[in-house]
Parts: sequence; structure tokens; C-alpha cells
Amino acid sequence: MDAQIRVARAALHMWEEPCLSGRSGSGAVFFSGCALGCIFCQNREIASGKAGLVIPEARLSEIFLELQEKGANNINLVTAGHYVPQVIRALACAKSQGLRIPIVYNSSGYEKAETLRQLEGLIDIYLPDLKYLTPELAAAYSHAPDYPQYAMEAISEMVRQQPQAEFMPEDRTEVSPIMRRGVIVRHLLLPGHVREAKKVVGYLHETYGDQIYISMMNQYTPMSEKFADPNLNRRVTKREYERLLDYAAEIGVENGFYQEGATADESFIPKFDYEGVRKK
Repeated sequence: MDAQIRVARAALHMWEEPCLSGRSGSGAVFFSGCALGCIFCQNREIASGKAGLVIPEARLSEIFLELQEKGANNINLVTAGHYVPQVIRALACAKSQGLRIPIVYNSSGYEKAETLRQLEGLIDIYLPDLKYLTPELAAAYSHAPDYPQYAMEAISEMVRQQPQAEFMPEDRTEVSPIMRRGVIVRHLLLPGHVREAKKVVGYLHETYGDQIYISMMNQYTPMSEKFADPNLNRRVTKREYERLLDYAAEIGVENGFYQEGATADESFIPKFDYEGVRKK
């Protein structure tokens, strides 16, 4: 990616964790491009950097304010790591014009701590992945053998900035208390990799305890292409997911999220049709 901001969608998003989406939705801004090259990527349409409209920083500030006006619970910056300088300026501008809802930094976890330090004071909620702790798996699936090292350092910096979760005053109209600040670390269980998932969840709980929330996801969706690794050509089984959840309960994870229902469905992948990006 170059210095031009590319955005593929900016709309209310209902499929984040309940404390983020609530009933009104999370104000998700999907940026084009990604630092990783996950072979199973569900958002490859934009992750490749080929989709998205080029917009100026001033328009990005307007988008933040428009999402707030639509009732978004937060501004959700989805894969914005390669646009951090521009995002910092756009947020500063929007805040000066009345942006007051929490800012979520939604990330693959493949971040430099020095970049995250530039965001201190601007980001209220960090929402990173911790995809793998095994370098060989990170190399095979995401072309990034150094992913575990960078992701662990990044999450440590995120927790330093937001060491304890806080929630909005209870609203009985909401499905869940809405998060005001904190860290939620996601792990997507991959088919055939329960052992790796346990390793990730165990590390997070041992390192951070109740400082963070752990979101254990079963929504892996096999795409149309066939992979050399047969595990990636199928969905996660009910038994695999139950084994992970049972393990989390056994080690004492209390601040967590799990998924139920038919989450492995391409209908959960939003349309990147530039909704909310063009100025009306």
C-alpha cells in the first residue's frame, strides 16, 4: 500500500463481540490491505489491497462522525496498521469536531510495538488476534514465521495502554454491557489445530489473567479453492470447539466469549461495496 487511504466499507457492523456491537452496531471502517498473507483469508477481496476507494484524511474524519450520528457504539478501525499516521490525524480532527464514542483498533496482531505507542491516548479498545504461537504454523498459513514474536509484543503493549476493561453504565435496552475501554484478544480455532488453540488460550490466561477478555471463535469458513492441507478444506467440528471451550473452563478463563449457531457461513462476511465511503 502507498500513502493513499483506501477504504472498502464504513457501516454499522452487527457481528462483533456483544460488548462491541450491541444492538446499534459497531462503526466498522474496513481499510484495504494487510500486513499478513493468510492463505485462508476470508476478507481477501480487500486484504490484497486491490479493492477500496481512495479518500483524503478529511473524508475519513467525516466518516467517523457520520458513523457516530448513525448510532454506532464505537469506531472500529479494521486493519488500519499501515495507515496509522493518517488515522492519527483523522481521529484528532474528528475528536475536535465532537467525536466522543470509543475507538477500537481491530488488528491481526502483526504489529510493531513502536507503532502502537504512537496510538496511545487515542485508542480505547484493542481488538487483536493471536493466531499462532508456533512459528512453523505461522509460516505455513500466514507467510510470517515471526508472527508469534511480534504479536506477543504487540499485545503486551496494548495491555500496557489499556490494563483493565471498563464498561458503559448499564443500559437495559442493550444485549450486553457496552465496553468503554480494554483489550479483547481473539483466537480463530482452525480445523485440526485444537492443540495450538489450547496453547494460545493458555498463554493468554497465564500471562494476563482477568486483565483481558479472550474471544474463542469457531467461524473458520473454507473458501472455494482447495488447499494442500486437507484440514483447511473443512469446517471446525462441534467436538473440536467443545474441547477448546472445556480447556478454557478448566484453566479458569472467566472473561471470555464463545460463538454458537451457524457462524461458519459466508453470509457473515460483509459486502465490500463502498457503503458509507462515498460522500453523499
